[in-house]
Amino acid sequence: MKDLARTYRLPQTTTPENLGEGWRCLLTFGNRVLLAGHFYNKGDRWYGAAYEFTTDDHSCEGEIRLTAVSEAAFEDDGHAIAWAMNS
Repeated sequence: MKDLARTYRLPQTTTPENLGEGWRCLLTFGNRVLLAGHFYNKGDRWYGAAYEFTTDDHSCEGEIRLTAVSEAAFEDDGHAIAWAMNS
């Protein structure tokens, strides 16, 4: 997971507010923040990532920690978010 996080430049810990500045497709889903990111490497690809809140502060300033990054590439952001929902 760390190699993929580095490839996609995903921070290990951050806030939803900071994450939203770099990625346009974010979704708060219960205790998690889900992300669909776009990456161009030998063609377009989308990836999914999931973060979890580390405290009871679930506001835009609450700390979140990266818990999963998809190894698979997806054709669009919807499929990437669907993967993150199930991760």
